[in-house]
Amino acid sequence: MKKRIALVLGSGGARGYAHIGVIEELERRGYDIACIAGCSMGAVVGGVYAAGKLKEYREWIESLDYLDVLRLVDVSFRLGAIRGEKVFGQIRDIVGEINIEDLRIPYTAVATDLTNQQEIWFQEGCLHQAMRASAAIPSLFTPVMQGNRMLVDGGLLNPLPIVPVVSSHCDLIIAVNLNSTNQKHYQLPVIERPPAVKKRFDNLINSLGSHLPFRRKLEPTTDVDVLRLEQDSLRSSGATIDNPWLNDGANPQAQQPSAAPTAEGAPSSASGSFIIDNVGPASLLDLINQSFEVMQTSLAQYKIAGYPPDILINVPKRVCRFFEFYKAPELIALGREIARDTLDRYEAEHYH
Repeated sequence: MKKRIALVLGSGGARGYAHIGVIEELERRGYDIACIAGCSMGAVVGGVYAAGKLKEYREWIESLDYLDVLRLVDVSFRLGAIRGEKVFGQIRDIVGEINIEDLRIPYTAVATDLTNQQEIWFQEGCLHQAMRASAAIPSLFTPVMQGNRMLVDGGLLNPLPIVPVVSSHCDLIIAVNLNSTNQKHYQLPVIERPPAVKKRFDNLINSLGSHLPFRRKLEPTTDVDVLRLEQDSLRSSGATIDNPWLNDGANPQAQQPSAAPTAEGAPSSASGSFIIDNVGPASLLDLINQSFEVMQTSLAQYKIAGYPPDILINVPKRVCRFFEFYKAPELIALGREIARDTLDRYEAEHYH
C-alpha cells in the first residue's frame, strides 16, 4: 500500500533545487505526495509540482548556463538587487494562470508580512503571486506589495513550515531542511562549465552586492548614475559582455574569490573605506544573505524541535552560496542522493 505523505519544503535560496531530486526519489519509491507546504524556493518547487509542471520546470532550469542566468537578472536599485520579473515571468509561462484551490493537491506557501510583522499562509488565490511573495529573498528580490502589506521571504519567520501540514492526516510528514550543518560527508557533484563565463557571473553577483546601498550616500546620486548602471546591466544580457562591472580590469575588489573564507587575511582598506578581504563575505549582498542564513538555520532547528517530522532530509547549507541559481543539475542530483540515503535508513528501520 502506498504511503501518503505530507511534504514540507524549506527555504535556502539556490539549494531549493535539491527539492526536485527529493521529489523524484519519493515518487520513484512509490510514495504518494498528498499535500505540500513550502517556503521561498520550497514554495516555488512545491507550487510547480502541485501544478503538474515539475518536468517542464526542471528542463528549463537545467538548460540555463551562466549567460542565460545573466539574462534573467533584471537589476533593481530600490528594495532588492533584482526585480525578479524575468525569472518569475518564465515560471508563470511554465505553470500558467492557476489558483491554489484548483491544484491537484492541497498547497501552502509561507511568506512574511513586514508591515504587520507576521507569518502569512497562502492556501487560496493566485499561485504565481503566492510563490513570488514567498520567494522574495530580502536584498536579492524586491518585495511584493499586496494592499498595504509588504511581503517577503517566509524564511524570515518560518524557514521550514511544518505546522501547515500537521492536520493533513497523512501517513508520514517528510521535511526537507536546506540549512543543515551536520551533513559534512555530502559534496556537490562536479559539472564543468566554461571558466571565463563563470567568472563573469561571479563578478556580476559581487557587483550587485557592492551597489546595494549600505548608507544613503552610497546610492546612485543622479539619474545619470542610475542610467549608467542600468545600461551596464542591459549590456550584460548580450552574447558579448562588455559591462564595466564584469571587465577583468574593473572593480578589483569585486574580483575577490567567493569561495569559503580562510583564516588568513584581515579586514583592509585601500581607500579609507571598510572592505572585507578573505575573512568574510565578498560583497554586501553576501553579507546580508549570510546573515539571513544564520537566522534561518537557528529558526529551522526550533521548528524541527517543536514539530518533529517523521522523516527529516537534511541538505547541507555549505554546498553552495545562497544565490548560485546556475547549479541546478548538481543540486538536483545531490537532493536525490541525500533523499535516497535517508529513506534507505528509515525503511530499513521500519519496514524490515
